[in-house]
Amino acid sequence: MRVCVGRAAHLRWNAGEMRGGDSTGLRAYNERLMITAIRQAGALSKAEIARTTGLSGQAATVIVNSLLDEGLLVKRDKVRGRVGKPFTPIALNPEGAYSVGLKIGRRSLEVLLVDFGGGTVVSRTTPYSAPLPDRTMALAKSAVMEVIESLKQDLRTRIVGLGVAMPWVLHEWSDVLGLDREAIAAWREIDVAAELEAATGLSVSLYNDATAACAAEMIAGDRIGRRSALYIYLGTFVGGGVVIDGRLYRGEQLNAGALGSMPMDGTGGDGRPHQLIHRASIIDLERALSAAGFDVSEMFGPHGTPDADAVFDAWLERAVDALSRAVVSAMSVVDFEVVVVDGLLRPDWRRRVVDGVSRAHGHFDCTGLSPIEIAEGSVGPQARVLGAALLPLIGRFSPDTDLLVKTARVSLSVDPRRAADLRTSGTSPAVNETT
Repeated sequence: MRVCVGRAAHLRWNAGEMRGGDSTGLRAYNERLMITAIRQAGALSKAEIARTTGLSGQAATVIVNSLLDEGLLVKRDKVRGRVGKPFTPIALNPEGAYSVGLKIGRRSLEVLLVDFGGGTVVSRTTPYSAPLPDRTMALAKSAVMEVIESLKQDLRTRIVGLGVAMPWVLHEWSDVLGLDREAIAAWREIDVAAELEAATGLSVSLYNDATAACAAEMIAGDRIGRRSALYIYLGTFVGGGVVIDGRLYRGEQLNAGALGSMPMDGTGGDGRPHQLIHRASIIDLERALSAAGFDVSEMFGPHGTPDADAVFDAWLERAVDALSRAVVSAMSVVDFEVVVVDGLLRPDWRRRVVDGVSRAHGHFDCTGLSPIEIAEGSVGPQARVLGAALLPLIGRFSPDTDLLVKTARVSLSVDPRRAADLRTSGTSPAVNETT
């Protein structure tokens, strides 16, 4: 089965039409601007939409009515009473559009279907011992189609795309995974996007997995509100994301934030310096926990076994030293304002990593470097697949071709006194309420 994107999801959203000199291009831009404003606020009245976007009241009304007819927006119950005149909040219609995210990892495959507001509709996880190419691609195609087919037939045409988060050059990490080089060498030749497009009929976009996780924090989280940020994701292998000038920076070769490759002190058996990936990756903690007789699957949930803390402590000491060294090194190249650390670890362990890096960072000679805030991420283990799912939605419906931090997007002007009224109507001006 192939999924064809229907007219409702396709209407006027081609990037080539943006900011055009004709009325069609301008209309497309204003529609995207309006949808972005509503997404950030949770819901807005028509007057607030006009004020926020800079459109005239008449122009805003025409576009809102059109988007209501297309099913991309919905009206909430009218708000009456305490503040000002009654008004009708306009919100995103959860069924207006959908997107699929796929994470191809070193230990598991995840698929996530999200609605127009970023809410989870269906989630699937398939663990495996190693990302063997043929088997993993077969699993990916099957899992994505299963998730698509979970939607009602008439809604499948509203799926705007498939985002895929996976490690770059996956075939190069056989030694760290403890595999024979030939076992995963085929990843070098596989065109992941082309195979998934052929299998699903969806437009496919590829992202570095840690970059996708960074995107999830920018869209659905609340820790990246500065114009420059370094994002660190502690996955099976450690990775990162980079925000510069308020934009998610992917790099000319789409590999920005490859923190795992940052050189450390000490050398390995081949005589080359160790990399951060050898010091701060979860795979080493997993192996240590398994060797100590613990069930690894229980170690990363919200309620872990306290007896495992001694194993974690030994890993933490190595990881904190390496991560703080990486932070200082990155700071000497880019003047980051904040470092955000997230990942697979259960919440109390993740907090200890952040606290440890904050303390260890202060032991380095940081003469000449700016102060830095080190914060814990707010999304958690699902960040990579969530980012992969959200990025096609943002790409299709954002007025800007780049992903921007919230403070760099449309400047909202919602009357704070209306917050309680909006919440009463089942919506909220807080951006996190939409995800």
